[in-house]
Amino acid sequence: MKYIILIAFLASLGSILCGYFLNVAYSEKLIGFGVIGLFIVVFPLFAFYRWKGKNIKDYMLTQENLEKMRHHKEK
Repeated sequence: MKYIILIAFLASLGSILCGYFLNVAYSEKLIGFGVIGLFIVVFPLFAFYRWKGKNIKDYMLTQENLEKMRHHKEK
């Protein structure tokens, strides 16, 4: 999975850089497809890969977690 994310990231970054540096008629489209690739493909895949198997309630500020932090700070 991380190799797919890396390849998609490099392809999007390459598209953006080619759009900036190449003087072709469709350079704006290259930049646009690169940005869309980053935000529609790369970021969701990366978020899914990193959060898989983790409990999201551990990272939310609930009353329970605030009490744990207070108790940990008192030690």
